[in-house]
Amino acid sequence: MNRFTDKLLAVLLLAIGLLCFIRVYFVLGGEGAGEGFAFVRLAFFAAAGVVSVLAALLCWAGLLPGRSKPGPATPLFGRGAETKSGGRPRLRQLFVTVPFLAVLALVADQFGPWPEQQNDYGKGLTAEQSAPNAPKGEDVASAPATEPKPSAASGPPEAALAPEAAVAPEAAVAPPEQAAVPAEAAPASPPEVVAAPPPQGDNGGQSGDTGADPSAEQVQPPAPASPTEVALAPPVSPPEAAPAPASPPQTVAPLPPAPPPQPTQPDGHHDAVVWLAVASDGHSILSASTDHSIKLWDIDGKRLIRTLGVHKDMARTALFLPDGARALTAGDDGEIVLRQLSDGAVLHVFSSGQNGGVNKLAISPDGKRAVSGHDTGRVIVWDIEKGSVLHVLTRHDWSISGVAVSPDGTRAITGSIDGTLKLWDIDTGKQLRSWRGHERGPYGVAFTADGRHLITGSGDYTIKLWDLDTGREVRRLEGHSGTVYALALSADGKRLLSGSLDGTARLWDMDTGNETALFDSRSGPVYAVAFAADGTILTGGYDRTIRDWPAGGGDAVALFPGAPE
Repeated sequence: MNRFTDKLLAVLLLAIGLLCFIRVYFVLGGEGAGEGFAFVRLAFFAAAGVVSVLAALLCWAGLLPGRSKPGPATPLFGRGAETKSGGRPRLRQLFVTVPFLAVLALVADQFGPWPEQQNDYGKGLTAEQSAPNAPKGEDVASAPATEPKPSAASGPPEAALAPEAAVAPEAAVAPPEQAAVPAEAAPASPPEVVAAPPPQGDNGGQSGDTGADPSAEQVQPPAPASPTEVALAPPVSPPEAAPAPASPPQTVAPLPPAPPPQPTQPDGHHDAVVWLAVASDGHSILSASTDHSIKLWDIDGKRLIRTLGVHKDMARTALFLPDGARALTAGDDGEIVLRQLSDGAVLHVFSSGQNGGVNKLAISPDGKRAVSGHDTGRVIVWDIEKGSVLHVLTRHDWSISGVAVSPDGTRAITGSIDGTLKLWDIDTGKQLRSWRGHERGPYGVAFTADGRHLITGSGDYTIKLWDLDTGREVRRLEGHSGTVYALALSADGKRLLSGSLDGTARLWDMDTGNETALFDSRSGPVYAVAFAADGTILTGGYDRTIRDWPAGGGDAVALFPGAPE
């Protein structure tokens, strides 16, 4: 399809180039070809013609490819959201823009104010020879056939037929640039064509020569569009004189009441909250934000304990380690940082280097292994205790969108933005299974408690339950109208919580697949969800706020509001 488009563009560019060369031919044949204005036209159209023909040849040969076809849908933020271009888009734009500028110049050159000054290519034309270029009936009404008197074709129509000429003699004198044209285009014409009629009106016979009827002055519109319209326009009243119709009665609907202002707190997040994790004791929360920061919150006291750390780029993930004293955080800067919860001290930095930014991160239940998914499509298995790399896995073709580790810590699941899912053996790095699970990226992924099933939420708006032994889809949960971006499974495995870019979070019964509660943020996409220790629902999203919802539905409490804008 791109090849066909290039050939079609080449034909169009070639046609533009030929038009430019034709215009050059006529400029060379005109009277004023040696003058400055004609020289500029000649140079411009010659250059435009050469560029157009050259661009046509390059497009035909396929040497000016444009941008590459966009890949699968990507997240709404981060480097993964950018589509890299291919080919030579800037060179292609340069070669294509010049010919189309030439088209505009051709139109302006044809219909602008100068064609009658520069485009009379014949020399010594009489008024009768020039008359066919004028509107029909002009010279028939304005000059006898036996005498080549001035007509509308030998001078600007506004100079010959303007009604002001019969009232004010000085208004009938054409401007210098208009007066010079008839003298050059028709040298045989008498000089009276550019002179004002006598103020006394004793030379009334001359008025017929110019096609102006003194009696027509009272019935002509103030500004005739053309000589023919002046001669034939009926005596009608101007539209302005008609009385304006009465306006019909109107009913204006009132504006809805403005939404109440959202609460804020100075130490809240300054941008979207994209990750939430609840400590095993249920008393604290870790949050990651696109404002680059990781924050540790006290749920019981409803206060910020501390900003645990800041990444060089947006933060994506923050996880408690099983010991309750450390946390592992990751972000688009490509760093996975081991931090101490008590003071935020950095204990170790795992850098992905050229493997790219960390989109998602998961750890094994024992806290010894971590699996990271990167925007380059690579997956890395880390040994947290030894601070080393176990495997760099390269089977994905697109950016990683979701990662999870099985409850026994032996397997990992990764999903990429093209909808592909892969199951790995963590210890050996061997790929156990690969399948196309969704039409778009699975952003939320979670293992069930038995480790035999997998739950995925995707950009195709669906949530799917998979049998890992067979790779078959067991159940599909539908209801979201936007990308399902986050999933959380309750501790007993009976409830599933989903967060979506449609601005809602939903609670599902895992036994029946039914939706049991809906939580509508009314403030933009929901990027993060979690279960609190008391069974309530936690969400974080676009509005920078961490909210607490009743498990059965209802209104939320702004647990930790975002910072003022």
